[in-house]
Amino acid sequence: MVSPLAHPYQLAEVASLLAEPARAAMVLALIDGTSRPAGELAQAAGVSAATASAHLKRLLDGGMLAVHVQGRHRYYRLADDDVASMLEAMAIPRGAKHAVAPPADTPLRMARTCYRHLAGKLGVAFCDGLLAQGFLAMTGEGLRVTSPGAVALVDAGLDHAAIHQLSDLKGRGCLDWTERRLHVGGPLGVRMTAAMFDAGWLRRAREGRALVVTGDGLRRLGMLGVRM
Repeated sequence: MVSPLAHPYQLAEVASLLAEPARAAMVLALIDGTSRPAGELAQAAGVSAATASAHLKRLLDGGMLAVHVQGRHRYYRLADDDVASMLEAMAIPRGAKHAVAPPADTPLRMARTCYRHLAGKLGVAFCDGLLAQGFLAMTGEGLRVTSPGAVALVDAGLDHAAIHQLSDLKGRGCLDWTERRLHVGGPLGVRMTAAMFDAGWLRRAREGRALVVTGDGLRRLGMLGVRM
């Protein structure tokens, strides 16, 4: 399926897809990287099952969503992190003429998920810190974990097997909505964030996309040169 961002002339189609409030509510419900059944998305959008089905078909046809079929069940997710990045950049509060970042000390701005990778002030600091230490490198193929970086991540407490897999993955600089600087996106960003969850450095807030950094997580991130 072709990403809706692949060609400039598709911008009008993207705008048309998101102009319908129910469809916008559905895609925003998926921006945390989860996969959800049609019933949950219908509830999030406040529409009937039949109406939700029609909206989901349009979003699939438009390249905004992908679907995973498991038996009789269908689970919908955002098509890729390009779509997620676009949605995050377009997430303007209702009634606002311009995107206004939340105050610096709010949980959403401090740390959150952006399509399963770490964003917010912590996400930017993580990217900056690893680049400064030489643990990440910007290459022609995107962001890569260096050999010293892999050693440092394991020494800081991340799972050795998970970090070993990072050498095959590439990431990209994803422009952070609130900080207007780059955090680590792409497959590399997703896998690194998952490793931090597994190690107990991060946990999810009770609701929404905000993340909580544990005390142990802050200490271990500091070992990697991450400064808030």
